[in-house]
Amino acid sequence: MKYQNEINTRRTFAIISHPDAGKTTLTEKLLLFGGAIQTAGAVKSNKIKKHATSDFMEIERQRGISVATSVMTFEYKNCLINLLDTPGHKDFAEDTYRTLTAVDSVILVIDSVNGVEAQTKWLMEVCRMRDTPVIVFINKMDRDGKNRFDLLEEIENELNISLHPMSWPINSGKDFKGVYDIHNKNLILFTANTKAEDEDVLEIQDLSNPLLDNKVGERDAAILREDIELIDGVYGELTKEDYLSAKIAPVFFGSAVNNFGVKEMLDIFITIAPTPLDRQTSVREVKANEDKFSGFIFKIHANLDPKHRDRIAFMRICSGKFERNTYYHHVRLDKDVRFSNPYSFLARSKDVIEEAFPGDVIGLFDTGNFKIGDTLTEGENFYFVGIPTFSPEIFKEIVNKDPMKTKQMEKGVQQLTDEGVAQLFTQHGGNKKIIGCVGDLQFEVIQYRLLHEYGASCEFRTLPFYKACWLTSDNQNKLDDFLRFKQQNAALDKDNHPVYLAQSEWYLNTEITNNPDIKFHFSSEIHK
Repeated sequence: MKYQNEINTRRTFAIISHPDAGKTTLTEKLLLFGGAIQTAGAVKSNKIKKHATSDFMEIERQRGISVATSVMTFEYKNCLINLLDTPGHKDFAEDTYRTLTAVDSVILVIDSVNGVEAQTKWLMEVCRMRDTPVIVFINKMDRDGKNRFDLLEEIENELNISLHPMSWPINSGKDFKGVYDIHNKNLILFTANTKAEDEDVLEIQDLSNPLLDNKVGERDAAILREDIELIDGVYGELTKEDYLSAKIAPVFFGSAVNNFGVKEMLDIFITIAPTPLDRQTSVREVKANEDKFSGFIFKIHANLDPKHRDRIAFMRICSGKFERNTYYHHVRLDKDVRFSNPYSFLARSKDVIEEAFPGDVIGLFDTGNFKIGDTLTEGENFYFVGIPTFSPEIFKEIVNKDPMKTKQMEKGVQQLTDEGVAQLFTQHGGNKKIIGCVGDLQFEVIQYRLLHEYGASCEFRTLPFYKACWLTSDNQNKLDDFLRFKQQNAALDKDNHPVYLAQSEWYLNTEITNNPDIKFHFSSEIHK
């Protein structure tokens, strides 16, 4: 109970969406409200005029997409908000998946023009698995999109979630006039390319007030009255408990690029969003308000600052108080470590912190001690569960194009695969390096980063494998024989654990049947 006041001010959440729904733009607007940045970077037609604050890798600035999770901390109305901006592209789903283990709630951005898209469904599945509370922001209302009622129905059906409108749009596209804030009974008027000022917000407690007709016209006022009457009848009151238990998602309408409808959502968010939650470990449930410190690593990023070749491990604090220059127990390595320069982040800028509390996400300089999922405690031995690892689906041999840069290549491959976006395998009995990824775009990013961050030039050769399986056996001789006979398909992962690279489902099933003494696992979790 010692740190309850600190815990009560924390809100830790992720913004998720399909690519191009406006997630990074929304992130920037939230930072503007928090005073964390003074001007927003415009992200338009995938060409970034002034790069987005949260997209800190050069390739992200060129492509106009986020490929790594960014962590940003800012204050708003006496709350300390830890915001994690995630990649929208499906090839970087692993990074998003892991990020969702480190947050307490989510804002899901949906494009009003395109509605629910494939990636949105997948992300919502992940949230549902964890019962993560969700707020929906329907973006791009200033563009001609779907009918608002049809859109709500589509979201409910496609994402299998109940919605509760907190604001309601007046038209869309070029006729978009603003939103009615149902919760606060305010009318917020919209003017393109200007953010809503105080004079654009009119308190209208009673919708029969003729001021409404004055401001939006008789026709639109009549439609709004009908819509709100229908919404009140269908949706009733939103209870905070239904939102926190992930049964109902509040919905807001707006236009992130115009900074419209964002403040209303943020104001409600800090009121209802959960404070840091208790978390399950391999031994027991850890309460957020326990006195003793604990936290876990959910992301590692090399070269956050390319000039300094640094490697940062991102840690979510789960309980107690983290203090600079204090020794903590690294559970996997069974040794004590301390950190003289722990950081809080605003994308690429870092500030050294003296202390941090549950819900906070901090960066720790890492000299190679950390892996994703590692736990730090004040001495207790447990690790936090539910941090996923994935079996790759695409495998390519990495070939060094410049033998003079072999050292740089090896260091780069080692560090980049430590980040968890790809897995590194070495052919059994040989030295062929194989990289396994979930999506093709990851190879492009690895190739780009090796060249620009390590000066190493490489190319990839596609290999005919379909799945990686980690092998264990009580009979070491049988396992050794299998690896020798299947040398072309056998490899070792970074920790020297044996792996079978199956060419097809048929081959895999055949080997499983023919080798009853060997267990085939689809995740390296087995070795934790």
